[in-house]
Amino acid sequence: CLLQQIFQELKNGEIAKSFRKAINRKEGILAIGGTSEQSSEGTQHSFSEEERFAFVNWINSALENDPDCKHLLPMDPNTDALFQKMGDGVLLCKMVNLSVPDTIDERTINKKKLTHFTTQENLNLALNSASAIGCHVVNIGALDLKEGKPHLVLALAALLRDGETLEDLMKLSPEELLLRWANFHLENAGYQKINNFSSDIKAGRDTHADSRAYFHLLNQISPKGTDEDQPRIDISMAGFNEKDDQRRAEAMLQEADRLGCRQFVTPADVVSGNPKLNLAFVANLFNKYPALTKPEGEDIDWGLLEGETREERTFRNWMNSLGVNPHVNHLYGDLQDALVILQLYEKIKVHVDWSNKVNTPPYPKIGTKMKKLENCNYAVELGKSAKFSLVGIGGQDLNDGNPTLTLAVVWQLMRR
Repeated sequence: CLLQQIFQELKNGEIAKSFRKAINRKEGILAIGGTSEQSSEGTQHSFSEEERFAFVNWINSALENDPDCKHLLPMDPNTDALFQKMGDGVLLCKMVNLSVPDTIDERTINKKKLTHFTTQENLNLALNSASAIGCHVVNIGALDLKEGKPHLVLALAALLRDGETLEDLMKLSPEELLLRWANFHLENAGYQKINNFSSDIKAGRDTHADSRAYFHLLNQISPKGTDEDQPRIDISMAGFNEKDDQRRAEAMLQEADRLGCRQFVTPADVVSGNPKLNLAFVANLFNKYPALTKPEGEDIDWGLLEGETREERTFRNWMNSLGVNPHVNHLYGDLQDALVILQLYEKIKVHVDWSNKVNTPPYPKIGTKMKKLENCNYAVELGKSAKFSLVGIGGQDLNDGNPTLTLAVVWQLMRR
């Protein structure tokens, strides 16, 4: 037919070629062909040069004293060394343990006289372990809090807002928690708050954004010499009024370097507002210099900080791998309006009547709980129609975040 003819001409003509060239020319993005024989023709995989540069420098710094990595490091951030040196799986395993310590037993990593078989074992070990921990970008977890990272506990207590409980704060994603932490210090500095780590950091947005916010953040968190084991470090604000965006960002990073925190970003990343790298930069500042003190009379309810079990983490990672929205950060709290559960029903081919049966945000100020409960009741109703075993499980149980009964529903969804 005529449509097929037109499609074929476009496919074989200069339009397709010019489009591919345009994609390849995108600044800072490198494209390569597909990795399999079936996908190599006409398929593009891309990655950011800035992110490669940042990750290589971070790995070089974090593992420079690890004897098992001497044959692999340092890597040149301007080449493809990152991809080539991941081949034996050793670096990947080490990176997993950097993210969540002791995830992989070091004794299980094959390090000497590597063969094709032992290399494959390392790669499988790294990939399975990365999946198990959810590959979190930011290492802030409930288990870390309970197992003795006091600065994170203090962070939770200090960042509570009026009328907010610790349980409410625990429902925030790592990104939201970092943003609140940064704004806590910016507010104390008398400086304008930011809404994100991308456009609000990007140069040119207004006179208050970009690296100027980081200057104030560094000044607030730098050690003041009040602790015996931490000498005073004064942050110079001399570069704050530098008019050139790149030079101002470089001056800020030189001050970050005095704190040992010049990782992940270059001046160009700050100026362009690269969200991933700026988030990693701020996460590193938080982990090294939280600069928070516990409010007077604030007690920590350790019952709210119970670590996530492997089973719960597996379920949560499975949901997120399916692209549910919103992202599930806390298994029970994020399922209390049943929207994620209803999306999972669709994934297993159970019809969901979104138009007539489902209440979606924004919920009304009066009756919010009832709207969420109606969703939960509908989720249970769909489960029964799909022949799930839901004896003794009601919508109220999902709405309450009952761990045992919520898991019973999720397990049957995953099993399908």
